[in-house]
Amino acid sequence: MMKKIISTLLLLNGILHFSNAQEVQVQHTQQADTLTSSQYLPDVTVVGRESRHDIQQMPEVVGTHIFAGKKNALVVIDNVNGNIVMNNMRQVLAKVPGIHIWESDGSGIQIGIATRGLSPNRSWDFNVRQNGYDISADPYGYPEAYYHPPLQAVQRVQIVKGAGSLQFGPQFGGMINYVIRNGSEINKRFSFETQQTTGSFGLINTYNAIGGKGKKSNYYAFFDHRDGDGWRENSRYKTNTAYATYNYQVNDKLKAGVDVLHYEMLSQQPGGLTDAQFAVDAKQSFRSRNWFNMDWTMASANLDYKVNDNNTLNLKVFGLKGDRNSVGYLGNISMPDTINTATLQYNNRTVDIDEYRNAGAELRYLSNYKLGKFFNTLTLGARYFHGSTHRLKNGKGDAGLGFNLDVLSPYPQLTDFKTDNVAFSVENIFRFGKRFIVIPGARFESITGKAAGRLNFNADGTENKIGEMTKGRTFILGALAAEYHIGKATEVYGNITQAYRPIQFADLTAAPTTDIIDPNLKDAKGYSADLGYRGKVKNYLMFDVDAFYLNYDNRIGSITQMRADNTTYNFRTNVGSSHSKGFEGLVEFNPFQAGWFGKKFGELSVFTSYSYTNAVYDNFKIITKDINNHLVETNLKNKKVENAPENIVRAGITYMYKTLAVTGQVSHVSKTFSDANNTVTPNAAGTVGLIPAYTIGDISLAWKFKENYNVKAGVNNFANAKYFTRRAGGYPGPGLMPADARGFFVSIGAKF
Repeated sequence: MMKKIISTLLLLNGILHFSNAQEVQVQHTQQADTLTSSQYLPDVTVVGRESRHDIQQMPEVVGTHIFAGKKNALVVIDNVNGNIVMNNMRQVLAKVPGIHIWESDGSGIQIGIATRGLSPNRSWDFNVRQNGYDISADPYGYPEAYYHPPLQAVQRVQIVKGAGSLQFGPQFGGMINYVIRNGSEINKRFSFETQQTTGSFGLINTYNAIGGKGKKSNYYAFFDHRDGDGWRENSRYKTNTAYATYNYQVNDKLKAGVDVLHYEMLSQQPGGLTDAQFAVDAKQSFRSRNWFNMDWTMASANLDYKVNDNNTLNLKVFGLKGDRNSVGYLGNISMPDTINTATLQYNNRTVDIDEYRNAGAELRYLSNYKLGKFFNTLTLGARYFHGSTHRLKNGKGDAGLGFNLDVLSPYPQLTDFKTDNVAFSVENIFRFGKRFIVIPGARFESITGKAAGRLNFNADGTENKIGEMTKGRTFILGALAAEYHIGKATEVYGNITQAYRPIQFADLTAAPTTDIIDPNLKDAKGYSADLGYRGKVKNYLMFDVDAFYLNYDNRIGSITQMRADNTTYNFRTNVGSSHSKGFEGLVEFNPFQAGWFGKKFGELSVFTSYSYTNAVYDNFKIITKDINNHLVETNLKNKKVENAPENIVRAGITYMYKTLAVTGQVSHVSKTFSDANNTVTPNAAGTVGLIPAYTIGDISLAWKFKENYNVKAGVNNFANAKYFTRRAGGYPGPGLMPADARGFFVSIGAKF
């Protein structure tokens, strides 16, 4: 292992010396309306200030990252006309084709998105980042993103589909990065902004921020508070988010910055419903004592060192301290949570606690150099990550009503998980003339996961410990991308990139008497590919259409096996594969900008975003035990992958007159299955069964006046559609999880 790391470092060092020896001045152009592929941007900058466009193509290079040849999108939050306060992702990401969204949390606290037939569960098939560093619980062993920033504080959202694994690591879905405001766009020493929002279901939100820029520094800080009653019964919530960042230009070459964030949240969980209960009243709840809490602190330090005009180094060091806590009655939703007649009290609740302690660093280098007659761009990356998760589960809690994490006896399950990762990446833009570029790349990964602890207590009081597990592995991912520029603003692009999904913590824990983990268990691996055509025509037409293919091998699951004494056990191993293929397309057109009509009374812009996904299992072995204690083998081949709708359509029209904008949007998601067996008829508990197709409409308005003031308003789900987007087998259900009915918001803001 050490020899591989040393050899890689020596290779990178040689490349650095080579690129420095080939220095060349690269000219960069700026356009007020949009970003072209020839522009180079720092990691935080102003995008779209002179434009009303809320969607852009990423430039070829941003900071020290290469985005050329990849399926990507840049969402400018200031220009999104939607319910930003509630993190309404179907409006924010409406123009990113194929984003599947779980809408079971109307508060906007828990965001679940996916693409290309992957799972939206807390966005765990995306590598989720803020300001370029990881914010999920553990990006390798437990990649659920419990925290997402309030979108009012976000300047832009960067999305890379599929090919994000090369520069950013796991997952199959790609990368999503929330870039927080940093004050660099403020042209005075002190500025204050405020946005006050109210709305349906007791919504109150206050966002207040200060920021400024001096000769050598810029800063920004905000505090966001949101609380409400929620649409469903027993859905109260409140969140507080505080953030501060400071950046200082030490000299012409060195810039340093720090940021720190603290987030806390408390949310009442109404639980799921059966299909019969949903049909009667989707608003009702049968869980009044379930609570979910988070306490999240993150910090990072950033150094940018400009070696010369063509060579840049970036170092980012980051840390996370997060606690995820829940208490509630988690029985089947058909079992009422009522007072026990024997004790005259409620039954005891279950307490679960996760403590995440992570630290990491990423060093990146970008070089523009000349090879022969052509200008080229090289980027190198090195990464270290250590994650620690302390998990306490199934604690016997109190019989009360409110949020209380006290337990009456030791936790039955107490486990510790460790993750260590070292990675190196290299990618290079080779230019062949003015039109054609090729971008090969590779990534070296070394991952070690460890698990230890107990699963429960035996009847005699002894500990039922898990078999201590250490899983280490190294591998190399490869990628190749290309672009052919047809004109100044249109291009054909394509890529094929290997990807992986690391073995999860749950795959490293097994009860010794009932479960066995395959000693040869492997990470899920595969690849994704894109072939597309994108660009814009002047300022009136933007488009991006592509075909994609995603191969997902070594999926992990459990199969029943039999011992020599005819007893059975669950064998956790790699059981099969799946693939997704389809089409994604976005077209946005403004006939007024095209000169078809005059602009005396304003202008209209229309868009359509559509995706078709065919996600199926290729070979997925299942072995179960029948009532006669015989093993029965079946296969999920040609079954549809769960939570993978075939069609997602989002279309809208925006009317603009001076500083007024009114947007109407319709979203349609086709039916999908909630389990791999493709069960159509729901079970009695509502945990499996078909998820029907649904169509939702939203209307939003934004008006800026007297330069410093704004009014925003909107109606979400204006037709009051009754629908749900997921079924949960456990928390936060169990049962089907209804989405919110019609609701409104009104917001008033000012900047000084």
